[in-house]
Amino acid sequence: MNPKSIESHIVNWLSDYSKKSGLNGFVVGVSGGIDSAVTSTLCAKTGLNTIVLNMPIHQKSNQFDRSNEHINWLKNNFENVSSHEINLTDVYDSFSNALPKANQDELSMANLRSRIRMSNLYVFASNKKYLVAGTGNKVEDFGVGFYTKYGDGGVDISPIADLLKSEVFKIAHHLGIVSSIQKAKPTDGLWDDDRSDEDQLGATYDELEWAMNYLEVNYQGNLSERQKKVLEIYSGHHQTNLHKMNPIPVCEIPKSLRS
Repeated sequence: MNPKSIESHIVNWLSDYSKKSGLNGFVVGVSGGIDSAVTSTLCAKTGLNTIVLNMPIHQKSNQFDRSNEHINWLKNNFENVSSHEINLTDVYDSFSNALPKANQDELSMANLRSRIRMSNLYVFASNKKYLVAGTGNKVEDFGVGFYTKYGDGGVDISPIADLLKSEVFKIAHHLGIVSSIQKAKPTDGLWDDDRSDEDQLGATYDELEWAMNYLEVNYQGNLSERQKKVLEIYSGHHQTNLHKMNPIPVCEIPKSLRS
């Protein structure tokens, strides 16, 4: 891949889409991870106004600090970038306290964090007439569906959703993203502990990319036991999360019932 050419392509795409939409810039949630760092940088490179938000909810200090390190780097390099730190911990706690404890399993509450952040992004986007830029990559958005429906999946545009995770890292290196983010283990930051994406998915992104490619080209060959397991993991996540990736089902009314 040619990182410089891909950078130019995405930046031009963002600029063209913004112009056609009649909106004036971008809002990006910055998590301290590689995907949001690359997305926010590409948005900033359009020259259009870009708001980046650090939205901690009981956040681990290393994730919070990486977010701020990246935000400071952006603001030092791009005059069109502004930022806000919106601590949503009290909002989350109030929501949690209002819910029956029996309905608060760990995954549901992790997804609630993502949905609260999405709502916050759209407050800024609506107020400024900006676009919410999604930060999902191809493996997450179209492979294993590793995102929250109406959470980080609730966006206006997806600039890096056709890039594999490995390609996102290459773009990050090309862009000069701060080293702490390039070296950090990928995590969605939705839990009270430091669990990584690999801990949750059961496979590395390199393995999931291999499985995605293997199934797309319908390759036939001898597989190791680990490769068989990775294919099983990938296919399981893909099937379970199809409801996120497919369009919302519509109950179509037959013409005969309308007469």
